[in-house]
Amino acid sequence: MRNIWTIAKREYDNYFNSPLAYAVAFAIMLMLGIYFSLILYATSDQAMSGGGAPETTPLNWLFVFLMIFLSPALTMRLISDEARMGTLELMLTAPVRDFELVAGKWLGSLMFILSIALLTLIYPIVINNFVEPGIDWMVILSSYLGLILVCSTLLALGTGISAVFTNQFAAFFVTLGLFFFLWFMISLPANILPQGGEVFNYLSLSDHFSQSMNNGTVNLGDIVYYVSLTALGLFVGSTAVEIRRWR
Repeated sequence: MRNIWTIAKREYDNYFNSPLAYAVAFAIMLMLGIYFSLILYATSDQAMSGGGAPETTPLNWLFVFLMIFLSPALTMRLISDEARMGTLELMLTAPVRDFELVAGKWLGSLMFILSIALLTLIYPIVINNFVEPGIDWMVILSSYLGLILVCSTLLALGTGISAVFTNQFAAFFVTLGLFFFLWFMISLPANILPQGGEVFNYLSLSDHFSQSMNNGTVNLGDIVYYVSLTALGLFVGSTAVEIRRWR
C-alpha cells in the first residue's frame, strides 16, 4: 500500500508540472462557470419568489460529460510514455508489483480530478446560502458520489489502455473511442430490440449516472457496475505491465 501511495503522490505532483493538466482543469472550470451563470440567470426570478433553489446536479452531469473527452488526455501518458522513454523497465526492476504501479498511476490521476471536483462544491454552497429554502444536500451527495465513481472508472480504463500502448496518441484515441462507445453507443440497441434492451442500458456508462445517482438515487447495482469497470481497467493495466516485464 505504501508503494501505491508513493507512486500516486509522485504522479499527482507531476500533474501540477504539466501544462496539459492545467488546460484540462481550466476547460472544466470555465465550462462549469458558464453553465452555472446560465442556471442562475434562468432561475433567478423563480428562486427570489420562493419557488425553490436552482438545481446544481446538471453541473455534475456536465463535469462527467466533459470527462469523457478530457480524461483520455490525462491518462494517455501515464504508462505508455514510461514505456516509450524506457523508464518503465527501470521501474519494473524496483521492488514494486505490477498492480501497485498501475494502481498508483490511477490513484494519482483520480486525486487530481478530485481536487478539481472539490472546487466545484462552491456552486451548491453559494446557492444554499443565497436562496430559501436551501438545496437538498442528500441529492448533492448522491450526485457527487456518482461523479467520483464515473471519474474513477474512466481513469482506470484509461490507465489500463495506456499500459497496452507505447504511443500515447494511440492510447488517447483508443481510450476516447471506448468512452464514446460506452457513453453514447452501447445503449442504442435498447431502443431497437423488443426484448432484452435493459442489458444494454445496464452496460451504459451514462445510464447509471444520469438516470439514478445524479437524481439522488443510490442503487447497489450502480455502485457494482462502476467498481467492476474500475477493477477491469486496473486488471488490464496490471496484465499489460506483467507481459512487458516478461518480454
